Amino acid sequence: MARPEAPVDRTVKARADLADFLRARRKSVGLTYREMSDWLEGSISKSTFERAASGTTVPAWDTVAWYVNLTITKEEAFTSSLGTAHDQAHGLWIKARRATRAPYYLHKAPDPRLISLPADFSRALRDQHVWAGCPTSGEMSGMSGPGMLPKTTAHRIIQGRILPVTPTQTVAFLKACYVTAPEDLEPWLAAAVRVTVGDRRPWIEEHDRILKKVTENRDNAAWRRLPMRHRGPDRHRPPRGDDAVHLGSEWDQYEYMSNIGAA
Repeated sequence: MARPEAPVDRTVKARADLADFLRARRKSVGLTYREMSDWLEGSISKSTFERAASGTTVPAWDTVAWYVNLTITKEEAFTSSLGTAHDQAHGLWIKARRATRAPYYLHKAPDPRLISLPADFSRALRDQHVWAGCPTSGEMSGMSGPGMLPKTTAHRIIQGRILPVTPTQTVAFLKACYVTAPEDLEPWLAAAVRVTVGDRRPWIEEHDRILKKVTENRDNAAWRRLPMRHRGPDRHRPPRGDDAVHLGSEWDQYEYMSNIGAA
């Protein structure tokens, strides 16, 4: 008979909330930690999954993401809603990282619309870094493209010693702090335009590019809300870019997971 799982460590509430979420998912599908590890051919160990749901530590995001993938439910597979579970898990993970890493408390994310000076911009970037759970400069560099955000540059921005020197660097820093949607990036780029001293053309061009993407996303969302009969001759055009959804993949994953141990 398997040994009962130890109670969740509730020393840090945010860590406990993440652990409760993960344990509830595993319980709902009836998998063991050994089965979860075997599904990944041991690339994530049984003990790593156990620690992830213990509340004693904040696991790596890859571990959390795989935990969610492996505990996909029939409903999530049928409705292609696994992304919702990922979003919930990521939110809990960020809160847990913030609770254990942040050097100071923030009640809410910074508002770039309030930025009017270079010093405001520097502080807002540092606050966004804290709100994102204080990823290390190495993690941030790894999340960006080659050369887009060097580790030393990210560290100096976090320390408040410098500001990003290019729009590309600014966007890379923000995306590494989980500001990824064009709608969220746009006010940051608008703030950068306001505070930039010298040649603003590159910043204006990047802001215009982001703003165009925001407009496209809004137009596409409005189009999808229209009844089919009002969509015109292109009514069946597939979603573009980030809107593309690979239907069936989550159901296939569920079907496979539901047969673990069979045969």
